[in-house]
Amino acid sequence: MIRRLLIANRGEVALRIIRACRELGVETVAVFSEPDRGAPHTCAADRTVAIGPGPAVDSYLAIPRLLEAARVSGADAVHPGYGFLSENAAFAAACENRGLIFVGPPSSVIARMGSKTDARALMKTAGVPVVPGETPKDQSDDELRRAVDRVGLPALIKAAAGGGGKGMRLVRVGDEVVEGVQAARREAIAAFGDGTLYVERLIERPRHIEVQVFGDALGHLVHLFERECSVQRRHQKIIEESPAPALTPALRARMTTAAVKAAAAVQYRNAGTVEFLVDFSAGRRDDARFYFLEMNTRLQVEHPVTEQVTGVDLVRAQIVVASGEPLPWRSDTLTQRGHAIEARIYAEDPDQGFLPQAGRLLLYREPTLPGVRVDSGVAEGGEMSVYYDPMLAKVIATGETREAAISRLTAALRDYPILGIRTNAAFLLRILEHPRFRSGDIDTGFLDGEGAALVEAGEVEPPPWMRAAVAAHEKLRSPAAGGRATEAWDPWQRLRQWRG
Repeated sequence: MIRRLLIANRGEVALRIIRACRELGVETVAVFSEPDRGAPHTCAADRTVAIGPGPAVDSYLAIPRLLEAARVSGADAVHPGYGFLSENAAFAAACENRGLIFVGPPSSVIARMGSKTDARALMKTAGVPVVPGETPKDQSDDELRRAVDRVGLPALIKAAAGGGGKGMRLVRVGDEVVEGVQAARREAIAAFGDGTLYVERLIERPRHIEVQVFGDALGHLVHLFERECSVQRRHQKIIEESPAPALTPALRARMTTAAVKAAAAVQYRNAGTVEFLVDFSAGRRDDARFYFLEMNTRLQVEHPVTEQVTGVDLVRAQIVVASGEPLPWRSDTLTQRGHAIEARIYAEDPDQGFLPQAGRLLLYREPTLPGVRVDSGVAEGGEMSVYYDPMLAKVIATGETREAAISRLTAALRDYPILGIRTNAAFLLRILEHPRFRSGDIDTGFLDGEGAALVEAGEVEPPPWMRAAVAAHEKLRSPAAGGRATEAWDPWQRLRQWRG
């Protein structure tokens, strides 16, 4: 078993891994940048190592600093979490070369699946359906334009090394192709250092459904069912759930079989996700067409919904498998129970184009309702930094049915006091209450069509905790109540007695 694990990440990610390590008796090493000094994940770990200043490129993305932290702390393994370097083949290889156990797939697998074009070719060979498209050897503007002509409009021009919508352009008419190619290439070079592009036919109004897979070093490979991730804004997931409301048992069986086939083709090890686009436009749902989109060679942010419906601990299993032990479960012992749904709370202002927010959390109290789980990495009084992802927490609700899970999530979001910065909580509530979402009639274009109206709908009714806080504040500052409206909010001016 791994003895001491360095967590090459921060916040909620690090805390989640620390919890699993405690159960296994594995020591943990937290790394931190200067703004994260004293952050919750550093307080929870057994050891801590400083790795640099605030900018991620000088700290959490600095491979030499992380390797040195592993050396000085005596760690024998590294967990990359998700985000940052979790899908960086060079980081995985550097860990392997130093004799460190990398809690994830081998670096060769990360590299192979990190290239969207190589992954597409491998899936075709394995018999997994892929979206029709081409990757021209000649990457000139003219040849990419001809590839678009052959694939057909509308089409997507995509970065081979891309992800998260970066380096991607949609073209619907011929006049947009050259401009789209040039824009996609510039963005791909800036984001990934690689301007290689490929062309893919656009699937109109697909659903984004991913399958959790897991393999060990002994050749065992299983799936842990699917997650629906169609509610997205600019290709970033916002709400995820399992089971996917649109899947029939027959379609689920076809997709999970394809996902295991995809993982087997690359001899996958540890936790990973095979992502599909599903096209329901052709008739019966049992016969819906689905296409391989990409493989995420890491644990996903939304893994808790799978844990809630299967009753397993994916992070614990990651550590066990990385230690060389077999998978802790077999495919015939895994079942789906009930329904789970997750929403991501971000420090952002929907009214200002979802502008990320920074500042101190003056009030932060997580809901403690039945059937509700909160994975977070912040605490009251802490600072939201300008340097990192603005996600505050993930709220996961579980119920016997989808309707029950949504109701619990809605109740949790209303019982989640956060003051000091703006969040997207009201926006999430409007999504959950939207008739299309409630009926399960969603696709990847849901927020493209409904998002503006959801933002402009105005604030939801203030929850009781907010009304009480405002009333108490006004009472304390009211001259009629004995306060002085001109007073600064200063506890030293409020004290009436003092004992030395």
